[in-house]
Amino acid sequence: MNNNQQLQIKIVYDNNPFDKNLEQDWGFSCYMTGLEKTILFDTGKNGDILLSNMGKLGINPEEIDLVFLSHFHKDHTNGLDTLLRYNPGIEVWIPEFFPSDFRQAVKAKGAAVKNVYSSKMICAGAYTSGVIPGWIEEQSLILDTPKGLILITGCAHPRVVKIISTVKELFHKNIYMIFGGFHLSGFTAEELKEIIVRFRAYGVQKVGPCHCSGDKCRQIFADEYKDDFIEIGAGKEIKV
Repeated sequence: MNNNQQLQIKIVYDNNPFDKNLEQDWGFSCYMTGLEKTILFDTGKNGDILLSNMGKLGINPEEIDLVFLSHFHKDHTNGLDTLLRYNPGIEVWIPEFFPSDFRQAVKAKGAAVKNVYSSKMICAGAYTSGVIPGWIEEQSLILDTPKGLILITGCAHPRVVKIISTVKELFHKNIYMIFGGFHLSGFTAEELKEIIVRFRAYGVQKVGPCHCSGDKCRQIFADEYKDDFIEIGAGKEIKV
């Protein structure tokens, strides 16, 4: 963490509304400053929407140091091509299972590719979980803050509780906040409440399900977490 600057996270892309001036679309992306490097987590599905929303949030694409891609689905990766037109010098952290032609296309545009296998430090205060196995493999982003860990998930395809468990085993620290896609659409109320019990058992203090989490998930988490529920949507800003 940069001790001279507050950690600030802006939700650039999401299918849930927050700021009416931003366009909502299926996908996810968030931007963070206050670390050693500025990071864009995922890039949404549509590059034009990504860049438009960034502009409305006062984000200059040329100031992004690195892009962190959670998994190989278009609603998380498609915006990268447009972004690279504005900043081809970005460092892109890609899970090792991404197709080689995707990796080569990124390199051809001038970006540096970092292949992710296991957990490692990205920069001071920021880490990748490494590739977490599941029916769809994925990496998550971990920010180590004075308040505890902040865990950001793309879609949580390996299951969100498994991701939390993995991160706890890696860092042995409290999870202050988790937000992003939880992939819980279609789960029953009983199943969701049991997941919340697991969250509580792991000491998760604040939650912000969005993107693919589902409306029922968001409502039940809001009811259970109350003031510690964070409404996430395009345009939301989080300061830590």
